[in-house]
Amino acid sequence: MLIDSTTLRQNLSRDDWVVFDCRHDLADHQRGARVYREGHLAGAYHAPVETALSGVKTGANGRHPLPDAAAFAAFLTAHGVTEQTQIVAYDDVGGQYAARLWWLAHWIGLTRVAVLDGGWPKWIAEGNPISVERPAPRPAGRVVARPDATMVRSTADVLAGTANASACVVDARAPERFRGEVEPIDQVAGHIPSALNRFFKANLKADLTMRAPAELRREFEAMLGAWRPDQVVHQCGSGVTACVNLLAMEHAGLRGSALYVGSWSEWIADSARPVARG
Repeated sequence: MLIDSTTLRQNLSRDDWVVFDCRHDLADHQRGARVYREGHLAGAYHAPVETALSGVKTGANGRHPLPDAAAFAAFLTAHGVTEQTQIVAYDDVGGQYAARLWWLAHWIGLTRVAVLDGGWPKWIAEGNPISVERPAPRPAGRVVARPDATMVRSTADVLAGTANASACVVDARAPERFRGEVEPIDQVAGHIPSALNRFFKANLKADLTMRAPAELRREFEAMLGAWRPDQVVHQCGSGVTACVNLLAMEHAGLRGSALYVGSWSEWIADSARPVARG
């Protein structure tokens, strides 16, 4: 799930390793392509969050809906990925976008996929090689999408699960957004009633590497209490930063939780859905 920069540097030239640059900015959708042109890991391909890692928006399915599984598989295939390829994703903000690619790859059935621990900042700080050259196209790979429905929860699932106490929703947004004190992105402030708050940055050290599995496990277990990992549904504003909490739980050995892809931005698309604050 995580790979350190030394291991990646040693394998960067291998044909069976493919690296994706997932840098992005929710407030500036052109930033990812811009910083990629300015410099990226040698051989890395750009993975646009708004297109390759998201589906078509309808106005009712959130800001980053689930992409079509076959379309996402085709994106990977076009960059030489096969089911035997080691995929590595990175960003520059603690993995929130790279974890989205990690989760999507697992969702369609791939297992050899990891997030670069510490991402771009650590890679640069260690003096590792970068490039401004777009890598040459690879021979087309082959990925057959086998989406796992157990990894995804819909709004209907969340409504039912919270109503009958069969699901525990964990919100990855910053505490002030969760409480409804500020809302810089979506039109309504607050959170899903009964949801717990685990800010995705709580999983990270100061250098943006992931904290130790034992530490994460203790904190998640203390927060979840009697809830089992397979009862946990992760959400955030749009199903992106929630993937960091998913990654952290998996890293801690707490496997089987799911993602509410539409998240808060889909929840508030219908004003009849309840909103909690505080």
